[in-house]
Formats: sequence, structure tokens, C-alpha cells
Amino acid sequence: MDIVLKKIKISELVAGYQDKAEEGVRGYGGRLNIRPAYQREFIYKEKQRDEVIHTVRKKYPLNTMYWVKAGDGFELMDGQQRTVSICQYVQGDFSVKIDGADMFFHNLTADKQKQILEYDLSVYVCEGTDSEKLDWFKIINIAGVKLTDQELRNAIYTGTWLADAKRWFSKNSPPAVQDGRDKLVNGAPNRQEVLETALDWFSGGEIEGYMSKHQHDKDAQELWQYWQAVFDWVKRVFPNQDSARAKLMKGLPWGVFYNEHKDDKLNAATLEQRIVTLIDDDEVDNKKGIYEYLLTGKEKTLSLRAFDEKTKVKIYGKQKGICPTCKKHYVIGEMEADHIVPWSKGGKTVSDNCQMLCKMDNRTKSGK
Repeated sequence: MDIVLKKIKISELVAGYQDKAEEGVRGYGGRLNIRPAYQREFIYKEKQRDEVIHTVRKKYPLNTMYWVKAGDGFELMDGQQRTVSICQYVQGDFSVKIDGADMFFHNLTADKQKQILEYDLSVYVCEGTDSEKLDWFKIINIAGVKLTDQELRNAIYTGTWLADAKRWFSKNSPPAVQDGRDKLVNGAPNRQEVLETALDWFSGGEIEGYMSKHQHDKDAQELWQYWQAVFDWVKRVFPNQDSARAKLMKGLPWGVFYNEHKDDKLNAATLEQRIVTLIDDDEVDNKKGIYEYLLTGKEKTLSLRAFDEKTKVKIYGKQKGICPTCKKHYVIGEMEADHIVPWSKGGKTVSDNCQMLCKMDNRTKSGK
């Protein structure tokens, strides 16, 4: 792979700068693709963005940027955040504090504007095979803001499928987190975390395999339609999604639930009654586990209240160390507290409902 260090003036970089969202971001007279499909979205905070401009104004060196040859032009491999910050400032999208005053680029005197425009950026331009460029991309991104796993996958499987998938899942406030879905989903779309979630659910955890197979598909409609189907199902089955409920529902693996239970006969009204009861049940420590419990029947998702050590010692002494099931004596460390009347039948975590069983009998007890 050939790598050449070039000096690019900011005036050259910002020439023809355009940000057309899904259609792309370009600069350098239209020859530089600033946000190819494998790139992350703009993630700089205001302070980071402003520091780029202050660095240029003070004539301090910025970190080296990396471009790759792509046809008659270039793709920006590393340095997107700095590049967009510079272009947006010169274009007039934001101001920075200078001597205590908010100053847009057009507020600067002609000599200060010229100083910024004549600043030399250090750019490594590389030319090589796709695999060589992707290897280099991963290496240069070891430092700095660490790439997420999905951002690295995007670098490997860039293509028409990914470009369309990012339109639905990866922009700031993309369709994937609109219509109330943002209340139920964790992760930052612009760090590819929502796209990763969708792929994980749909592929059953085989994200790389799915992206490899569909890399050159013309669009990502299959994934987008699946995502909509998941949350349409959630809305039908659990229609109450007010702010209090949303706190319990947010971040749950809804795609996994959909995959396994979409064909179950579930009555929304009955489920709502059970949710209300379970929320009010002091025995349920993990309220977020209510939804999985209602779908799977697994009590462990509720983290039901356990007997405290004081109660265990009291009951152990009362039983004189004898397991009531096998009638053998054990030291306390070989026994476990058990509900005489199970929670599913109305049993509470109180001393009168506690017995100490040996571990074998407790773990093989019916219903365990």
C-alpha cells in the first residue's frame, strides 16, 4: 500500500463543502467523501468541536488525518470529527468564544479569517486494495475515541446494504427510535448501537454472518420491516407505555421476546392486570423482570425476595439442623432457606413461611 503525506490548506478542504444528510457529506471541491458508509456519525461534543477551532487559531498542530484514494477522489478514513468541525465553523454553523465574545467565522477580521483558511492540515493519503485499507482503518482507530464493535463491522462490510441500514438506524434521531421506540430502546444511534441491537435480534446473535451475506443487497428493508414488526407487537401486547411503565420496559430484549412469543395467544387486558398486581407485590424485587416473567413463566426474572441471614439462623436452630425432607442433620452452610408455601401460591417471605432444607432437597423440590 502506498502512503504519502500531503499538506492540505483549510481553504482547499472547505471548498464545495456540503452536508446532504443521507446523500452524503463532501468537501475538497466535491472530491472528498467525508462520511463514507463505514464512518461513524458526528459525535463531538460542543467543547471538543470548539477546541478544534481554537487549535487552528493558535496555529497549534492538529492530529494527522487519513484519506484513501477512491476513484478520481478520496474517502476520509480518519479525522471526520475534526474535518466536520472545521467545515461547519467556516460555513457559519456555530460560533466560538474568542476574548469572551461569541464569534462566528464571518465575525472575524479579514486577517484572522485568512489565518484559518491558510492553516495547513497534515493528511496521509493511502492507495491500496480494499483489504489493505480496512486493515489500516482498524489500526489507526485503536487510539482516540474507541470504535464500537458495530463501527468496526461497518468498516468491514461497507456497501449498499449498510448505506441504507444507516438511513433507518444510525442518524441522529433516525426512524428506528421515533414513534415512541426511543422509550424502549437503549443505545446511541450515531454510535451504531441501535443498528447493532436490531441485527443481534434479527440474526440471533450472528451479526457478522448476516452482514457478510447481505453486504451488497440494494437495501436493508428486511431488517427495517422486522424492527417495525417487533415494536408493533410490543404495542399490541403491552399497550400501556406511559412514562412509569417505559422505565421498566426500556432496554429489554424485545426482539428476542418477539422471536419466541409472537405466535403465543396473549391477551393484553389480562397481562395488564397481572402487571399491576406484580408491580404492587413487595415480594418482587426486580420489576423490570415482570415482562419476561409474563412471557416465559420464569420466576427467577423477578428476583423474588430472599430470607435474610437472621431468619435462616433462627429457623436452623428451631429445626436443630434437621432437614424436614430427608431427616438428616447438616451444618447451616449445607442448607438453604425455602418457602413452605411458594410465592406462586401466595406465600410470603416471612419467618413463619420459612424452612431450612439441605441443598439437594431444596434444589430438587417440585417447582424449583
